Amino acid sequence: MPNERLDLEARIHPEIPHAARIWNYWMGGKDNFEADRAAGDAVAAVYPDIVRMAQQSRKFLTRAVSYLAGEAGIRQFLDIGTGLPTMQNTHEIAQRLAPDSRIVYVDNDPLVLVHARALLKNTTPEGVTAYLDGDYNEPELIVEDAHNVLDFTKPIAVMFMGVLGYVEDHQAARSIVDRVVGALPSGSHLVLWDGTATGDAVAEGSEKLAESGAVPYHLRSLAEMGEFFTGLELVEPGLAPISHWRLEEDAEEVTPIDAHGAIGRKP
Repeated sequence: MPNERLDLEARIHPEIPHAARIWNYWMGGKDNFEADRAAGDAVAAVYPDIVRMAQQSRKFLTRAVSYLAGEAGIRQFLDIGTGLPTMQNTHEIAQRLAPDSRIVYVDNDPLVLVHARALLKNTTPEGVTAYLDGDYNEPELIVEDAHNVLDFTKPIAVMFMGVLGYVEDHQAARSIVDRVVGALPSGSHLVLWDGTATGDAVAEGSEKLAESGAVPYHLRSLAEMGEFFTGLELVEPGLAPISHWRLEEDAEEVTPIDAHGAIGRKP
């Protein structure tokens, strides 16, 4: 699809800092531009732990998907706002544990789309890996498109991994989550984490991100984070720093990070 690729590339603006590319920079990736690196450095100058948050977020994803594909027996995943592909992507973890897993990635960033369609391929012949050009501000359209790949009569794990902070209004963010979860059958799971207003430095980092010209990231309180899981059964240990959620007993000790997450099961 060369014409489609050209159209996507025309939507990429390297002079404007972009969330997915900044995050890629913090994770040590190469899919970023000078404006993204400048914004990332501005945040890291006042909140050095942002780099550790990026690293811990991938470890949280790995543990969460491993739990879902393993102990919880989930075989369908809807990863909304997936960001640029990196190591240990959702489909790789799920299909390694359950070869027949079906994964739908969703993002509206053109650079993400270009890379995802090239890199996010099945790791098993039994599995399915698909990618949707979609915006989480239109959850009904995402659900409608996902019906083409996922069976909505069987449990699905929907994932919002560090993306809802870009929604300024908390009730609007809750509405997005509620509308997606509301479309899922019993036994489905919500996996969600975001940066939290649990320290002065992380708050200053959020301010620097907005000053850089990037889309502002709005930190949530712990109470607001808990509201995303209203009506769901929290999986142990409940809402916790992502650096400590189901951390292996023999893992080396880590300092808690200003980001919290959980998994909730729909009754």
